[in-house]
Amino acid sequence: MQAPSGIISALWTATDADGKIDDALLRTQVEFVIRGGVSGILALGSTGEFPHLDLPVRERLLHRITELANGHPVVANISDVNPRNVRHLARAATAAGCAGVAILPPWYFPLSQADQQAFFLDAASATPLPICLYNFPERTGNRIGLETIAAVARNARVTSVKQSGAEWTYHHELIALGKELGFAVLTGSDTRLDEALALGCTGCISGLSNVCGELLVEVCKTVPAGDTARTAQLMSWLKRVGAACGKVHFPMDVAAGMRARGLNPGAPKQIVSKATEAGMAAVTAELIPVLREAGLIA
Repeated sequence: MQAPSGIISALWTATDADGKIDDALLRTQVEFVIRGGVSGILALGSTGEFPHLDLPVRERLLHRITELANGHPVVANISDVNPRNVRHLARAATAAGCAGVAILPPWYFPLSQADQQAFFLDAASATPLPICLYNFPERTGNRIGLETIAAVARNARVTSVKQSGAEWTYHHELIALGKELGFAVLTGSDTRLDEALALGCTGCISGLSNVCGELLVEVCKTVPAGDTARTAQLMSWLKRVGAACGKVHFPMDVAAGMRARGLNPGAPKQIVSKATEAGMAAVTAELIPVLREAGLIA
């Protein structure tokens, strides 16, 4: 797999009321994001709510999503607090024919940078697949430092780093290090995609691709083409989508956006209050005219 670029969909994973994977909805969502023009799929990412899925389900999903992707590259998020599970998923991703793996640092317990390095290199030893180091400290509580990324990249096949969360300026340092060590930087900030591309990011691992991937894919074309007017229009729609979705918590915001596109996100994997259900309904209603204006729904 070459260094990833473009829009990689952080795929939504639909379940039924019993918490089982809904294969029909999974197929529909894979087909939807591919039809929107994404360059690849991230399976079992944060948007896919992987912590709610047990290890056998995650392993089966890697095979099924790769099958449904029909040749489109699938990157497997193999993150887990248990390094044995990480190694297991690394081997499963290899067996499933995935194009690469993504790895968050473990969460809950604090971890030194030296321990993070050891963790990532242990995971890398379980698969020949290229690695995307996934930094999302707001979720894990453990930030991947530059020294760790450099050490791992020098000793394993790191082809990309995904930067998510509030620390926007970290993109600058990561891009500079990537130029030195030969890895790409992908942003997780859908609504700042134009800025990220201008900085030197090669693309985005995107949750909003489950809602409006067509807009994101087009931004990846208009920015390098220098079409500032069209980029501004696309980003205006994306920011309005992001602002509306931000009125409910992640990842229920993605589910609300999917409903606005006429997609069924399945049953919630977590307990959802009536207040959140009402908030999601309001977000869906707010998004419909925005998506209509953008030409994504009739």
